[in-house]
Amino acid sequence: MNYYDILKVGKNVSDEDVKRAYHKLAMKWHPDKNPNNKKEAEANFKRVAEAYEVLSDPEKRAIYDRYGEEGLKGQVPPQGAANGGFANSSSNSTSFRYQPRDAEEIFAELFGGNRNFSRVGSTNRFGGQGEVPRTFDGKFGGFGGKDSGLRPSFGDSATPSTRKAAPVENKLQCSLEELYNGSTRKLKIYRDIVDRRGNVKTLEEFLSIEVKPGWKKGTKIIFPEKGNEQPNVVAADLVFILDERPHEVFKREGNDLVMEKTISLVEALTGYTLVINTLDARVLRIPITEVIYPAYEKVILKEGMPIAKEKGKKGNLRVKFNIKFPAKLSAEQKTSLKYVLGGVG
Repeated sequence: MNYYDILKVGKNVSDEDVKRAYHKLAMKWHPDKNPNNKKEAEANFKRVAEAYEVLSDPEKRAIYDRYGEEGLKGQVPPQGAANGGFANSSSNSTSFRYQPRDAEEIFAELFGGNRNFSRVGSTNRFGGQGEVPRTFDGKFGGFGGKDSGLRPSFGDSATPSTRKAAPVENKLQCSLEELYNGSTRKLKIYRDIVDRRGNVKTLEEFLSIEVKPGWKKGTKIIFPEKGNEQPNVVAADLVFILDERPHEVFKREGNDLVMEKTISLVEALTGYTLVINTLDARVLRIPITEVIYPAYEKVILKEGMPIAKEKGKKGNLRVKFNIKFPAKLSAEQKTSLKYVLGGVG
């Protein structure tokens, strides 16, 4: 497939125009907007997402421009090859391999997980462990620009007699690390505004959300009247609802963090040192000298989530143990265990 044709752009297209083209086509072909033609819409939606992912990434785009789709699959000729053919998967061929991501994941990154189709795009990108994204110097008017005075709010600015459009809600996906340490999310939105002559124009704006340590799933951040404008109607509030991504180690329960640890029967009976990598990149070493039995739970005080409304306070970390029993024992091992454990009450 020709990714440039799919996005309806030329080969010299800028990164910003790639985004605009994807934005337009993703809104057109999203399956939720095409309930009567869902199969075709899903296929086009996936093609548009794949084209955007390749053309918006400098490395993928360079490989695609030079070698086409075959290059993205890893079939790139080795350096110094005299012909224009593709190398097989030999030891001297380039090992780049492109795996298309889920189309909905790409859509959610740019549109904030929105299903009401307000035009919202997230420009936030996160680096390695402990890295906090850069912000707009604390301002909402753009990079280093004059402060426009916009601030997140938890109220409604419309008077009771004013007809106002319904709020537009979007999910704001956050990792557990962000909710533990806090972070600043930068968002780019596109919305329709009505000028003095009644003409509708599309405006690009930047918003910033400061995620506070300890915020919970369901927290709402409201930008009053930042939705699309219509003649004679007050613009809708733009609402971001915090959502928490699953973590591979920890599970959040209120202000507590819970994790599971599997240990051997020998470790359970003879002592074990628990090593935990925390969400703020510390390493805890907790020696456990007592016998660890089924349903045993180790509580580590003040190592849970920050409590948003009580500065400096945290919940607890609770470690639940799974004991791995041996699948079988020899007769000699059974005799030894009976001898060793026979007097244990």
